[in-house]
Amino acid sequence: MQPIRQGDVILQPVPQVEGEKIPHLTLAEGEVTGHKHRITEGKAKLFSKNDTLYLRIYSRTALLSHEEHKAIAVPQGHWMVKIQREYEPEGWRYVAD
Repeated sequence: MQPIRQGDVILQPVPQVEGEKIPHLTLAEGEVTGHKHRITEGKAKLFSKNDTLYLRIYSRTALLSHEEHKAIAVPQGHWMVKIQREYEPEGWRYVAD
């Protein structure tokens, strides 16, 4: 499987998902607008381990939605959630969506 990108959120396939279960399906929240990258359809669970989020999709696909981006069907499997960062003279920072 190939990585999937929606705005500043990148899902990378991983062999398995571990960590503590999180009671919501919000992968990232915009610092400026408050818009959220989240799973809105399908069966999925979100986990956290060592400050990294992992997503497990149980259904054939799950829908990754965001108010400013086209919804994306994420296939069944195990995914690591990464937030894109950019460099500024003051140092690295997360991309504001």
